[in-house]
Amino acid sequence: MNDITIGAVNAGQGQSAVTSGKSVKGTGFSEVFKESINAVADQQNEAKKLAEGLLSGEHSNIHETMIAMEKASISFKMLTKVQTKVIEAYQEVMRLQL
Repeated sequence: MNDITIGAVNAGQGQSAVTSGKSVKGTGFSEVFKESINAVADQQNEAKKLAEGLLSGEHSNIHETMIAMEKASISFKMLTKVQTKVIEAYQEVMRLQL
């Protein structure tokens, strides 16, 4: 039960936090959550870079830009849902009487 399956978000290769299965042993939840936050931030930065490139005329691939923006949006929404669930679990644990 020490294996935790997490997703490594890699915007360049089209993997998402949900679909890829990178197994991490001995890593605490805080480290996994930090990695997830960094991965979502990387996706958002990539989408921003592509959008700026599209606006400046560096490239004209609107499909790639829109896909990157949607991936970043979905990843951020999922991260906020996980955050909400973690807070709810913490509050539940704090309500337990010993």
